[in-house]
Amino acid sequence: MRKSEWSDRELEELLRQMPKVQDHRNPRDIYQNLSIKRQKTRPWLLPGLAAAAALLLFFILVPKFMNETHFSFNNAQQEKSNATKEMKGVVKNKPIAVKKVGTPQDEGSSGTAKADKYQSNSECIKTAVYEDQVGNGTVLTYWIPDPQALILIPVSMIVPESKNQSWLTVFNENMNNLKEEEWGLTDLYPLNLTMKLDQDNQNIIVDVPKNQSYGQGGTNETSFMAVINKDVSSNSDSKKIEFTTNGQTGIDLGNFGHIEEVEVIPEKNHAFFFYYADGSELPLLTPSTETYKDINAALEAMKSDQPNAGLKGSLQPLAPINEVTLKDKTLMVSFKDNSSLEDNQLTLSSFEALLLTAKEFGAEKVLVKDTQITHLGSFDLSKEIKVPLAPNLRNIP
Repeated sequence: MRKSEWSDRELEELLRQMPKVQDHRNPRDIYQNLSIKRQKTRPWLLPGLAAAAALLLFFILVPKFMNETHFSFNNAQQEKSNATKEMKGVVKNKPIAVKKVGTPQDEGSSGTAKADKYQSNSECIKTAVYEDQVGNGTVLTYWIPDPQALILIPVSMIVPESKNQSWLTVFNENMNNLKEEEWGLTDLYPLNLTMKLDQDNQNIIVDVPKNQSYGQGGTNETSFMAVINKDVSSNSDSKKIEFTTNGQTGIDLGNFGHIEEVEVIPEKNHAFFFYYADGSELPLLTPSTETYKDINAALEAMKSDQPNAGLKGSLQPLAPINEVTLKDKTLMVSFKDNSSLEDNQLTLSSFEALLLTAKEFGAEKVLVKDTQITHLGSFDLSKEIKVPLAPNLRNIP
């Protein structure tokens, strides 16, 4: 474009020389035209444009937001699932039994070890009958031969108390419910005889039929006499057993001859061993056939097996015992330094054998000292423990 040759001064002089121009329109008309020309875009259009812009941003940003949210949610769910699995793993793999009491250094700042040492093995079960189990019931004990008839094994049950019946009536009724073969023992009960209680002197009257086979001598005859004596002595305070045959006084036995009555011999001073029936991992607690002069001799015998009777030593899991003292019907047992008892079923069965043996020698309670665990199954070893009422509890309908 060609540059203008006029200067600013010359243009100004030129404009001054031009004739004046006047607008004869009404000022109102001029303002009205001006207002019409200055009108803005319709008011409803701007909100629409804003909404359209927001919608556009929504379609652009929301998919990304949803992906991130979905990813975060999945991560959260995965983390929660992993945490749950880890917690289940901890619970599943947590040892039930705590064997030893830890030192303060072992406990750590959280005190977990301190809490765990009081935990007991809930899977361990007691097999004997204890006072707190009986309630208003009555305990009955039956003596059953092993399959080889070498020993007699006591089996006990708890039955409802009957105020209108004697113990012997209840005993006779429940012998039909025994499951000897199921327990791996000889099928003996019900006995082929009747037992009655003489109300005048509390003697037991045993009447056998004419064709009875108990008097044929040998092991069968010996077992018969032992079973009758043990059944009576374990369940009553009767002092004498009277025999009749089909109502007639006396019974004829091959080895013992004609017997009319015998004194009831209390069962005392025996040691309890383990007897394992075929297919059973839980031992039956069984007294020895021989007696011992004191509890120390009995405990010493319990360390070894008795193969001639088919019995296993029951004291090994508790060994080594340092000292045993019987005072005021309480047996105090201390263990040697560094002895370690394990809270498991075998040790608990061994401890029950100790309790039953203590009862044989007149103890009513047992107090354990110097042990590194405070609980054995449900036994609280920090307190005196009452001896059982009877061995080998079986729940029979």
